[in-house]
Amino acid sequence: MKKYEITGKKDTRSGFGAGLVIAGRENPNVLALTADLKGSLKMDAFAAEFPDRFIECGIAEANMIGVAAGLALTGKVPFCGSFAEFVTGRVYDQIRQEVSYGNTNVKIASSHAGITLGEDGATHQTMEDLALMRALPGMTVLVPCDYNQTVQATIAAARYKGPVYLRFGRPSVPIFTNPDEAFEIGKVYNMNPGTDVTLIATGHLVWEAIQAAEALEAEGISAEVLNVATVKPLDAKAIAESAAKTGAVVVAEEHNAFGGLGEAVASTLAAGAPAPVEFINGGDRFGQSGTPAELMAAYGLDAAHIVEAAKRAIARK
Repeated sequence: MKKYEITGKKDTRSGFGAGLVIAGRENPNVLALTADLKGSLKMDAFAAEFPDRFIECGIAEANMIGVAAGLALTGKVPFCGSFAEFVTGRVYDQIRQEVSYGNTNVKIASSHAGITLGEDGATHQTMEDLALMRALPGMTVLVPCDYNQTVQATIAAARYKGPVYLRFGRPSVPIFTNPDEAFEIGKVYNMNPGTDVTLIATGHLVWEAIQAAEALEAEGISAEVLNVATVKPLDAKAIAESAAKTGAVVVAEEHNAFGGLGEAVASTLAAGAPAPVEFINGGDRFGQSGTPAELMAAYGLDAAHIVEAAKRAIARK
């Protein structure tokens, strides 16, 4: 089992803020827009260093998307930052028409995603955003797993030509990836090789999957761990090859049961590498108020539930 050293704990939204500054230094066309959430999106450093490239749109997300699309048509690379619920559900029509249909080079920076937003409750906790964004033609969907990978994913999004949805979160989570590893859009990262079961995870659930693999190893079960940091386009080849090798799969995500990574993996396996699959997700329900840790446990989004799901998948071989 590959051992990962935790080098600290930090929120992935701060990784976005740090990556945005680097992207801004690299490309003078990178701009930042927000809907009255500069602090929450960690855009403060970018705004301080590039005040003429920061646009405060106020509480007007739909207008922000329209402004960004127009700027993209002039050659700029705009990042639109807001809470995940507001920058997807509230403005879906604008994203569909002006970003996806128009194929404009807009980057949608989505913070406070999933139930780990915590105490703000169901109205602010989007568990449907991946389904919404995956359904849009031409939309690239990125969900990095920790601070370091979010820094690199933000830089990669700025360099990429086309619409990007970049999802990150509010709580402090373990930092365990290599800070110098460049992010490759479309790549599945193999975090641990294994032979008995494949644990496929994205975002905050990657660390939980690694912990689950350690627990399974203690019971003599070899678990392969795949970090799907690019949910769309999905690296179907890597997933199918792993499933064919292990013969059993678990998919873990901080999203509801429909339209997310789980269904994407299931359709991939059905097409080329059939295997029993178990799903760890938020089910068919909204979030609720609580601490991130309380909610992750209540919704079964933790290592212990991944371990049990792995055993069920193996038993179905």
